[in-house]
This record gives sequence, structure tokens and C-alpha cells, in this order.
Amino acid sequence: MARRILVTSALPYVNGHIHIGHMVEYLQTDMFVRFLRMQGHEVAYICADDVHGTATMIAARNRGVPESAIIAEMGAAHEKDFADFGIRFDHYGSTDSPSNRESVYAIWSALRAGGHVATREVTQLFDPKAGTFLADRFVKGTCPKCGAPDQYGDSCDKCASTFSPTELKDAVSTLSGAKPELKSAQHYFVTLEHFRGFLEQWVTGGGHLHPDMAKWVKNTFLRDGEPLRDWDVSRPAPYFGFEIPDAPGHYFYVWLDAPVGYVASTRDWCAKTGQDWTSWWQGGKAEIHHVIGKDIAYFHTLFWPANLQAVGWNLPTKVHIHGFLTVNGEKMSKSKGTFVRARTYLDHLDPQWLRYYYAAKLNGTAEDLDMNLGEFEAKVNADLIGKVVNLASRTARFVPKLADAYPDDGGLFARAAADGPAIAEAFERLDTAAAMRLIMAAADRANEFVERAAPWALKKDPAKAEELARACTVSLNLFRQLCVYLAPVLPNFAAEAGRLLGAPITTWADAQRPVVGNAIAPYQNLMGRVDPAKVQAMVDASKVGEPAPAAAAAVAPVAAPAAVEPLAATIAFDDFAKVDLRVAQVLSAEEVPKAKKIVKLRVSLGALGERTIFAGIKAAFPDVAVLVGRRIVVVANLAPRQMSFGVSEGMVIAAGEAPNAFLLTPDQGAEPGQRLH
Repeated sequence: MARRILVTSALPYVNGHIHIGHMVEYLQTDMFVRFLRMQGHEVAYICADDVHGTATMIAARNRGVPESAIIAEMGAAHEKDFADFGIRFDHYGSTDSPSNRESVYAIWSALRAGGHVATREVTQLFDPKAGTFLADRFVKGTCPKCGAPDQYGDSCDKCASTFSPTELKDAVSTLSGAKPELKSAQHYFVTLEHFRGFLEQWVTGGGHLHPDMAKWVKNTFLRDGEPLRDWDVSRPAPYFGFEIPDAPGHYFYVWLDAPVGYVASTRDWCAKTGQDWTSWWQGGKAEIHHVIGKDIAYFHTLFWPANLQAVGWNLPTKVHIHGFLTVNGEKMSKSKGTFVRARTYLDHLDPQWLRYYYAAKLNGTAEDLDMNLGEFEAKVNADLIGKVVNLASRTARFVPKLADAYPDDGGLFARAAADGPAIAEAFERLDTAAAMRLIMAAADRANEFVERAAPWALKKDPAKAEELARACTVSLNLFRQLCVYLAPVLPNFAAEAGRLLGAPITTWADAQRPVVGNAIAPYQNLMGRVDPAKVQAMVDASKVGEPAPAAAAAVAPVAAPAAVEPLAATIAFDDFAKVDLRVAQVLSAEEVPKAKKIVKLRVSLGALGERTIFAGIKAAFPDVAVLVGRRIVVVANLAPRQMSFGVSEGMVIAAGEAPNAFLLTPDQGAEPGQRLH
């Protein structure tokens, strides 16, 4: 049955450009939305720029322009970045809209009427240079709980503690760098404790949060015997925002009006398309899904539901929470060039690569996500080029059309079709990593078929034209089936696959039906390989505080390791020539029961067939799944060796000793089966 689903991402703040850390969330949400639409559901994807607050006011003041100019300029930049990554919103607005003001006033009126508002004097940090009180996120210092440096004034991303900005040690204003002073002013508060019973039920019941996140919110903020802290929702002038209607000179704090932007953007979209916005937010059967980062879980699981409950609007059906992005195992760094703007990425690399890489890493939980640049290159090249594109590039040129009837493929298409519900379930819970694993397993099976069928060999024999047509029809249908499943992640790629076979990919059910009889369009390269030089150029272009390195005349020698294995005895060239080194691609990797050091690899040597190799590299690769898809070097003419767990038909070439072993990787473009000379 078709569902009505409203999906939102957190609203990006207008004071900065979009970077690859932000893109985790927006790409994750876009994939979710595209999947839901392929399922036939009615879906609205709503977003907006979060524009109020001190930072916008100061930026406008420093540039001598009105805040509206900042909003228009950054809004256009944000929308272009999103569009160029293939993210499609139904409406993208601004929290400074009349509809947001009206919605905020409705919530405020309900809070007032319910007796949930209190006032009292607050001593707050004040920036003497900027002449303004400082919001929590514009103060940085040392965490008072764990001592972690460079933390914001409301919470610590190391120990997850929450606190007041006045508790920070060595605090400084992020607006001017000045040491903040203490000043007092009247503030307005929402008494969250009034909503405690409702929040406990909402957080722990109904499946609104991932079980791990529900437990964290309960144990962190809803502890028994500890009242919820009142929520400060106002700021005294000067402040850029909505003035509180019954408190002149006081403005709503940005965290009250920012999430209301979800409602306002829905209202603006409905006004544009002739719909009734209340059918989404007041009654009806619409689901509401928020996709956010764990740093703002506090606001979306306590403050926001309390506001909606007070005003009587629909509560979120689900709040999906993801973790932070690190690059090469570390926090993004401007000095190292790993704090990469979305536009800088786009200047150097294909956005489809990042879409797939994130999809392969996101598992629907709040675990942090690491973008290892070497793994990024290897995984995209191995999976998308070596497995998926490979199916089309090796067969689409050989025949002008698909066979008129789908041939017997040994059950391959049916098996992948049967995987459809499990892949869909993974997409539904935003566990795209699980979906990608199932898809790539199907790709491995499809490539095994192509290796066995060897259409490049059939092409040479005119008598085998029908056999060639059957092989290519199977291969190209298995390719298209993969593209259907990948369409939420790689929409442009899926569109090209539809063009190639004259069968546009539009619904999830397309993966259940083979295509026959269609003419095959002239083959064009569907996707390029990740070039490590371009990755490095992106990093260099992102570095701040140091110039991009010039081309070096020579490479500095690498320091020798503490202990070096001595050279073996000299051998004759003829002895070396006896060793047949080949490029191989890892098709599967398994742990060997009861073997502490051994991994079982199934590798392809291209037209030479497949081999099983047992390698003592488990200590270096505890997660053996990372080996799948890699191209490695093996000794291919080593006599088979009977081992207690099976026959090993070769040897993997590696440098170093476990646990610090490093597999040799051939240069880009080397194909399985090619010999090393």
C-alpha cells in the first residue's frame, strides 16, 4: 500500500559552505527518498537554510550588507552544491520566511497557554568586541567534564556531556576571538519537565528512534530523579531573528525556530503546489521522517517533540540519527586538506563516487563514518568499475540487440530478484551498507557467469553467434538488475543503463523482469576510475595555511624500518622467470574456522579461471570483507598445496609480516590474468 511520507534533513546553517561532512546526511536522505519513490510511495523531501542568529548578524555587519543579502548568496551556493551532487528537494526555503514566523508564533502561543513558559535573569557570556551575547555554538573552550579541548559551549563531542557555556574552561568567542565577559539579562524558558512523561513514552516506545539511540537519550537526559533542564528559548537584542510577540526587545533563540522550518517549508511547498499543509502536519496519515546528525539529537528528541505536542501537530514517525565523518581516521583538518568543501570535491571528482562510498559505509546507526581516501579509491574502482560497469563494458559491444527470449542463466536473475525484499528492507532502515553488500554479492555471481561464458571468445567464432547473444543477454540483464537496486544511490548511472538497453529504470519492480528484444545503444563509457592524482589534487586544494606543493624534482628517501630482512642469495634470471606472477581480483574472502592466521580467498585470474588461495594475513585484515573486490598479485604457477582446511592453488604476494602485512596492488588499469614482467 502506498504511503504518504514527509522526509527532512537538518537545516544547514547559512554562515558556511557545505562540506563533505554535511554531505553524509544529505546524500543519505536523498538515497532514502529516491528508494521510497521507486517503491511507489508519495514522498515530499523538504529542507531550508537555518539563517537566524548572531553569526548572520555579525557577518552582515562586517560586510555592510543586510542579512537578506547573506541569506540569498549562501542559499544559492547551498542549493547548487546539493543539486550538483544529485540531491533533489521538493522545496528548499529559509527560516526567515513569513510562514516560519507564523508557525513559530503558533507554537509560542500554545506554550504560553499551557503554562510552560517561565522568565528569569540569566548571566550569559557576552562578546565585548562584537557587542552581543553569545549563543552556545559561538563559544569554544575546554570541556569541563573530560578536559577535551576545542569544544562548543553546549556539549562535548568526545564524552557527550552537556553543559552551560559558562562552565567551559579557557572560553573564547568564535566571532571575534575575544575572551567573553559575564552579563545578565532577562530570558524566557520552556519548562521541559512538564513534558517528561510524554517524552519518556515517545523516546522509549513506538520505535521512533533506533534502540541504541533511545537508550542513550533515556540514560543521558531522562534519568530517574533528575528533572529536565529548562530550555532557554530567548536572546536579548541585538539579535537577528523573530522578535517575541509579547516580549519586545527579546528574540526567539535560533533553536526554537530552526526545526519549525520543517513545517514552514512544507507550508510554502503546499502553497506552491495547491495542497493543504495541514494534511502533512495536522492529522491525516502522513509519516514524518527526520534525518539528522547525533550532535543535534538532544534538540530533535526532546525540544522538538515537546513543541509539537504542545501545539497539537503531528509528531515524528522516526528520527534517523547518523554519526560524524572523519577522514583518514581523524577529525577533518583544514591544514591537512581533509576539510573538503562540497564544491572543491566537485571540482576534482565524480559525485557518484562519494554517493556510493557513503552508501557502502552507512548502516542506519549513529556510529561515526570514516572516509579513508585510499579505501575510497580502491572500493569505488573495485565495486563500481570492476564489478558493475565490467558487466556492460565486456558484453554490450558484441551484439546489436538482446535475445527475443531470456535464456537459461542457471537461476542467477531469479536469485537476485529474490534478494529484492532484503535489499529494500535495508534501504528502509537506512542501512545502505547492508544493501550494498547484497548488491555486490549479486555482482560477483554475475561476473562469474561472464568469466565462464567468455563472450570475447565466442565473438571470434561466427558459428557461435546465438550462444554469444544468449550470454550477452544474460550479462546485460544482470547488469540492469544491479542498476535498479543501485538507482537510489546512483541515479545518473541508472539512467545511463536505461538508455543503453532502451529500458528506463523507474520502479523497484524493474528488478523482477528481464528485458528482451531491445536494441542495444552504442556503448559509451559509463563511469571512470578514481584517479589518485585527482584525489590528491582535491586534498591540496583544500589545504589552508600552506601553499599547494610544487612538483618535486626528486622524492626524499623514506626512513628505513628498524629491522630489515637481509637479501636472499643471488639467483639467475632464468630462475626468476620461472615464477609466474599474475594480477588477480578477490571475489570472496572468508575466515577459516579454528585457524588463527589464515584467510580463504577466492580469486579471479580473468580468462585463466578462478583459484582458491589460503593466505596467512588474517592478523592484518581482521575484517576480511575489506579484501573483496581488491586487485592483488599472486604466484599463479605454484604447485597446489594440500592443507588441513583445503587445497591452496597459489600464493598471495605481500610486504611485511602480520599484523603489519601489506598486499601488493597493481597499478590502475591492470586486469585480472595479466602477467607481471
